[in-house]
Amino acid sequence: MMLFLAQRLQALRQLFSRDVRGSAPPCSHHVLSLWIACYISFGLIACSQQPGGFNAIDITGAEYAQAFELRDSDGRPRKLSDFQGKAVLLFFGFTQCPDVCPTALTRASAVKKQLGADGDKLAVIFVTIDPERDSAAMLKDYTAAFDPSFVGLHGDLKTTAETAAAFRIFYSKVPTGASYTMDHTATSYVYDPKGRLRLAVSHSLGADALASDIRTLLKSN
Repeated sequence: MMLFLAQRLQALRQLFSRDVRGSAPPCSHHVLSLWIACYISFGLIACSQQPGGFNAIDITGAEYAQAFELRDSDGRPRKLSDFQGKAVLLFFGFTQCPDVCPTALTRASAVKKQLGADGDKLAVIFVTIDPERDSAAMLKDYTAAFDPSFVGLHGDLKTTAETAAAFRIFYSKVPTGASYTMDHTATSYVYDPKGRLRLAVSHSLGADALASDIRTLLKSN
């Protein structure tokens, strides 16, 4: 039975790593069928909360999404390890994103406020997947519109592609007449203050649930 549960959880992790803009939300047909199988077998797993007490997907021990070398809006080289000592909420997107990105950053802002005095212990990082259009100045203005503490990061085309692949972030250009938009993975990642990857966060997870998870990580470190 434990092997069965492990297989179901692995399937969920793979599915959430491909939580792409426009895809069905968690608890829809594919995810729900997996959770029903777990529920029937064990009678104790609910869709609203994952094993381990988290609302997001617990991916502790995952070997991907471990490091990056990018630049911030002021041109300074930044690494994931620079943010150790804080919980990190990491999201990939682009400044001209019409819905998913502003929603994710609005949620991040709400989470930071809900943490109260612990809000300063959360670093929010936004990595652009559209370096051709997202200049350093644009990234700085964009992230600051949600919270002045949010960090926007960018790289060249090659570095962006390599970083996205290392983090299992999938993106592609979609032509829109004379211009284009971007389809991309909508999953966010959460790291604990020791720099360990802990959670994969579906785009549909609410601010209250995410704040609860981050508060748990802060208390356990």
